[in-house]
Amino acid sequence: MIQPIYLYGSEVLRRKAESADLSRKEELDTLIADLWETLAKAEGCGLAAPQIGVSLRVAVVDGDVMKDVYPYLEGFKRTFINPVIVEHSEELCEYNEGCLSVPGIYADVVRPEWIKVEYYDENLEKKTEVFDKFAARMCQHEFSHLDGVLFSDLVAPIRRKMLAKKLGRISQGKVGTSYKAKIK
Repeated sequence: MIQPIYLYGSEVLRRKAESADLSRKEELDTLIADLWETLAKAEGCGLAAPQIGVSLRVAVVDGDVMKDVYPYLEGFKRTFINPVIVEHSEELCEYNEGCLSVPGIYADVVRPEWIKVEYYDENLEKKTEVFDKFAARMCQHEFSHLDGVLFSDLVAPIRRKMLAKKLGRISQGKVGTSYKAKIK
């Protein structure tokens, strides 16, 4: 079911999400289906459970929507349950990021170039994968949500100061979106 996306200023976005209980497969299946449906409707490339008001460590990424810009992402879709970055590169890279919870704002964020992640997939199979380039970027962005961190927290201090007024308007609900959104 398509869920509203919680916007900047919502308390759930600032909480460290709890580990998902793998024994609750039906509930996880429903949550994952909701994440995918909501993401498709919003036309984004990733969504974490806190963004739909559920403080659990679950996220989905869809690189397919970026294949025109990054052809290597064609077919790249992942569901992450309880992901943990177990290793990352010392090398950093900078990409311009945006977020469905912070609509209309884009800013450069520095993150590790590649990451190694342990997680459970939608079938509750344990996986370990290495992601690089924009795939690593999408994953790290969503995993930050699981720790209560938004991309706007990671921008250079001067840029954050420049964004303060826009962020304030979002937190007051003074923003338009093409998808269902809420602040709570």
